[in-house]
Amino acid sequence: MKFRIAAILAATLLLGAQAKPERTFQECPECPQVLGIAAGKFLMGSPAHEPGRFDSEGPQHVVTLKAFALAKYPVTSAEFLTFLNVTGYQPQPCNPLLGLGWRQLHRGQAATPTDVEPPRWPAVCLDWKDAEAFIAWINTRARAAHPEIGNRNPYRLPSEAEWEYAARAGTHSSRWWGEEVGGGHANCNGCGSKWDNQLLGAVDEFDLNPFGLSGMLGNAWEWTADCWHPSYVGAPADGRAWTDSFCIKHAIRGGAWNNVPIFVRSAARVAASEDGADQDYDYSTLTGFRVARDLP
Repeated sequence: MKFRIAAILAATLLLGAQAKPERTFQECPECPQVLGIAAGKFLMGSPAHEPGRFDSEGPQHVVTLKAFALAKYPVTSAEFLTFLNVTGYQPQPCNPLLGLGWRQLHRGQAATPTDVEPPRWPAVCLDWKDAEAFIAWINTRARAAHPEIGNRNPYRLPSEAEWEYAARAGTHSSRWWGEEVGGGHANCNGCGSKWDNQLLGAVDEFDLNPFGLSGMLGNAWEWTADCWHPSYVGAPADGRAWTDSFCIKHAIRGGAWNNVPIFVRSAARVAASEDGADQDYDYSTLTGFRVARDLP
């Protein structure tokens, strides 16, 4: 596998934004399929004239990133359910008022937040700590399958910079497909999909962006590794996660099925409490995550 990942890195650096099968790999049965993303440089944030822009999206600044890998899809309900069944982990309810959350019924059998939940829906109703717990498990599975990994933890949440770089996929417009929301490119309240403002869609129902990633915008919010900062003043320029010693909120990205289109832009960002204790339960009930991986 170490030779396979080295080959992925070489192909990624050579091919750049072209989505090719040789850029994908899956290290273990439980591991998400990830794609190599070429190293590069981009302008992070939105220009002052972008419709729907929030002050937190500036100032624009140049970020230079190393090559990394990112999951082709968000973690699905089926994948997260497998994690719960194997480990017995118990997430906290994402909406305590309604008692909405993932449930452990008895040993080895967990249940999704809703009674009927398609296995290819993005797993939502998850806080930042739930995402970290799943990723810790994936790291143990990857190490078991590939002892050459040693004691490293290659899987992690993407940084905000990595997430936006991957969402833009070499484009400079509000969305990877253009400035306008158009019709059917994503799932939101006004995106023109058959799920708009009603429910989630499956993770593989949407067109791939130029990097080969699905559903980066709309459908469900996604956690990033970064602590929340109200602007980019002082932000790292090397693509790493911007963290603090005391961090209770993290940045989420992408927008969800019930959000209006101004939230479904590559630069749009929102703060969410890492334990899901937001006054607006939309963020905690409609947030999932996508896994990133270090490359050699």
